[in-house]
Amino acid sequence: MLVIGIAGGSGSGKTTVVKAITKRLKERVVVIPQDSYYKDSSDLTDEEKRVRNFDHPDSIDWGLLCHDLKELKAGRAVDQPVYSFIACSRSKTETVRVEPAEVIIIEGILIFTCAELRNQMDLKIFVDTDDDVRFIRILERDIRERGKDVSWVIERYTRTVKPMYLQFIEPSKRYANIILPEGGPNSVATDVITATIEKELREKRK
Repeated sequence: MLVIGIAGGSGSGKTTVVKAITKRLKERVVVIPQDSYYKDSSDLTDEEKRVRNFDHPDSIDWGLLCHDLKELKAGRAVDQPVYSFIACSRSKTETVRVEPAEVIIIEGILIFTCAELRNQMDLKIFVDTDDDVRFIRILERDIRERGKDVSWVIERYTRTVKPMYLQFIEPSKRYANIILPEGGPNSVATDVITATIEKELREKRK
């Protein structure tokens, strides 16, 4: 079993990199998104949700995420939480059953900031993308997928996304084994990474 961490700022192209890897590895890989492990905010008012800092390490339920990864590494299935960015809450009735696989990918902006989680990873990849490109992607995604308006996205980016990137996320790339420029569009790099993963799997089987 191989555990791979893929980190980088919001909008850097992490998901595209994950899709490129899973397309090659198919059923041999399972993906655990950090976004599923945000702490529940259903008890907060709409105004409190609006100002909540989702880019700070304290917003993540690291205990549960680390527990679930350990269970998967031990060959046991887990019930992954379901988190809604529209409602800013974790479902109390719905989970996703995740079965162990040869390759476990942990993907998220803050995953390298947690030492306990980081130490369980065999390979750490940081997707490094220009700030302007990331902001445009965030703007498009939050409007299209999360029901936000332009003013909300700009305010949040200025208040938390950019400052937290500079304080926590960008410095965490020092833990990476591989720094991947441009994210998903860098197909040459993703091909090399996938080939490296396949080589590691062959070595582990031996």
